[in-house]
Amino acid sequence: MKFNKAIVAMILAIVMVMGLACGAMAEGALKIGVIGPFTGAAAIYGNACKYGAQVAAEQINAQGGLQIELLEEDDEHDAEKSLNAYNKVLDEGAQMIAGTTTTTPCIAVGAQANEDRVFMLTPSASSPDVTDGKDNVFQVCFTDPAQGTASAQYIKEHALGEKVAIIYNNADAYSTGIYNTFVEEAATQGLEIVSTSTFTDETVDFNQYVSDAKEAGADLVFLPIYYTPASLILAAAKSMDYAPVFFGVDGMDGILTMEGFDASLAEGVFMLTPFSADAQDERTQAFVESYKALTGEIPNQFAADCYDAVYALYAASQNAGIDADTSVEDACELLIAQFTGDFQVEGLTGTMTWDASGAVTKTPTAVVIKDGAYVGFND
Repeated sequence: MKFNKAIVAMILAIVMVMGLACGAMAEGALKIGVIGPFTGAAAIYGNACKYGAQVAAEQINAQGGLQIELLEEDDEHDAEKSLNAYNKVLDEGAQMIAGTTTTTPCIAVGAQANEDRVFMLTPSASSPDVTDGKDNVFQVCFTDPAQGTASAQYIKEHALGEKVAIIYNNADAYSTGIYNTFVEEAATQGLEIVSTSTFTDETVDFNQYVSDAKEAGADLVFLPIYYTPASLILAAAKSMDYAPVFFGVDGMDGILTMEGFDASLAEGVFMLTPFSADAQDERTQAFVESYKALTGEIPNQFAADCYDAVYALYAASQNAGIDADTSVEDACELLIAQFTGDFQVEGLTGTMTWDASGAVTKTPTAVVIKDGAYVGFND
């Protein structure tokens, strides 16, 4: 599907002026709940998802036909608050959920949604625990194990390093899951792990971990972590004049827009991601222009994932004959049948199919940070 970039940008500007960013759509719209951390420490992720969903809804609604109304609720990356947000969007008539954004809230909400028979498509909660035992919860992002395996393969294939240090959060399921599969695949690929350091959510001093990697002679440091600790690690490396290749995963996306972060510290950092804002295809560029008009920022992977989530829910609903009058329980069963069938979505983040476990299949790529922006890597 192709979009005229000028028309998309004009439509978006009109919608913003009218104050309809959240989509107070006409009666009869398909109602999709969007839940994530719009405030708090994880707000970079949640707001990216929210705005990505808004761009998708605005593009879809501009085409006419079945409309979308987004019901947005902040969960502050807190499981209890996420359950409250879930109940609120259901009370407002949500028929399905594009969320939640982060893993711990998604596990809690997914369990309740499974009991209630509410369909969930999370754009970015990546732990296998999110979908485990829940036939109604599906993912747009890669699972944690897949990221670990794909990272080791990418590093080897592109000869980014041979002696690898790893710094990960052993108190975090996301970080630990990626670490475990990375280590397994690194052995298969012949990568030598020369240093492994672990930390917890309370850690604020990373100097010793970086020093260990440097003393071990690591020419690549693998960081299966979120952007906040990654920013401290990069600062520590700079203070030691240590300049290995740093390779991260999707949790590091957002580091460039982190408040107070010196973007020059991330120069040359690699990240595994399914989306690059500098891609030249017409659809990506239309999305980037619309997102910039809405937020003033370049969209990251989380924005693209939620954009794809809304489009996937819309396409599956159309295929299944779901409309504004379909009950939430009936919509759930119809959507499960779609996502476990031969349903396929051509998204910004790749061509996506799903299996009965809820996991998505698509091909990862890597971007590298140059001059304060994510760009595709060509070795």
